[in-house]
Amino acid sequence: MAARRVTYGEVVAIPEFRALWYAQGLSLLGDQFAQVALAVLVYNRTQSALATAAVYALTYLPPILGGPLLAGLADRYARRGVMIWCDVVRAAMVALMAVPGMPFWALCGLVFCVVLLGAPFSAARAALLPEVLDGDRYVAGSALQNMTNQAVQMLGFAAGGAVIAGIGPYRALALDAATFLASALFLISGVRRRPGAARDPAGGESMLATAVAGARLVFGERRLRTLVMFAWLCGFYILPEGIAVPYAATLAADPAKLPMVTGLLMAAMPAGTVLGAFWFGRFVQPETRLRMMGWLAMLTCAPLIGCALRPSLWVVLGLWVLSGVGGAYQLAANAAFVQSVPAERRGQAFGLVQSGLLAVQGLGILVGGFAAQELGPELVVALAGVAGLVTAGVLTVLWAEPRAEATPRVRSGSTT
Repeated sequence: MAARRVTYGEVVAIPEFRALWYAQGLSLLGDQFAQVALAVLVYNRTQSALATAAVYALTYLPPILGGPLLAGLADRYARRGVMIWCDVVRAAMVALMAVPGMPFWALCGLVFCVVLLGAPFSAARAALLPEVLDGDRYVAGSALQNMTNQAVQMLGFAAGGAVIAGIGPYRALALDAATFLASALFLISGVRRRPGAARDPAGGESMLATAVAGARLVFGERRLRTLVMFAWLCGFYILPEGIAVPYAATLAADPAKLPMVTGLLMAAMPAGTVLGAFWFGRFVQPETRLRMMGWLAMLTCAPLIGCALRPSLWVVLGLWVLSGVGGAYQLAANAAFVQSVPAERRGQAFGLVQSGLLAVQGLGILVGGFAAQELGPELVVALAGVAGLVTAGVLTVLWAEPRAEATPRVRSGSTT
């Protein structure tokens, strides 16, 4: 019997989900403003492009290094409490960043710590969501959060410059601190208390041992290992966004139009992701999503190959939007992953996957930027599409047997 599709209205009607949703969207919007403000602030104080880039790079490094260790806090302690404390501490640290005259070394240290605390917060939120939304509600809720993330990022980066111009970088950082406090208030008032998921919350094993156990769980079982590889496939199709500026330079005959073309290119994949997530979460039957997962994964990469023909701007935008639509497969992979991980290890498992996700994204962009200097951005994007398509094809074959095992869980709507 086919499982019934859940509507977005049903999910939004759940008070706990609304609290998580509002907290996430508000905090993310503040973070987008803060990233622009921080870049402006550092460049104004140092007049150094290297220093500005170095501070921006700090937003990638902490989750990769500390994520696997700190994500275990989401299993060891009550997840709601972990999220609230992370919000409060981050609000205090961002407020310190907003103090004029803060030394540059202190600013860098605060940025590192603020981003580092994002790892246990994200792990706790990801692990808590299946407890708030069961069965297909989880897929619909994940799709709604994904669409919100993409929309807020587009809005934040688009409006960030205007906000900074209007209120200045220090006030923008203060605004970010306020969004963390608002997020904590949403969690306190809208999410009910739950005990920690770990069987031994007193800490029977060290954080390092917890991380090692999580790695063995994630990579020691074929189904989970394949799902993680599907998630990390984004290292191929995220590459075009990382070289959007040099790609735009090949399409903009007038240098004055370079920022506009760059903005269009960077918005194309997120726009496709929003469309794909809406369609996939709203109109595709739960058990059908698992069958479509491999095909959609290939769709994320296949359109990029067309960039080798050096098409016009509007064709490139169409190809990149189509690639973003294919990214909806991540919703199915995420749901299958949740249904396969024990609840008491869910936070650690999500933390490991998220850290790896950031690592492959950063590596993909780094390799793509280096290669684009030698081969040109169009060819590099096409090569990324070829490599991603081949990898997605292999993963689709490997997924055939684990999919048969996962389908009964999807039909039953189990997330435990």
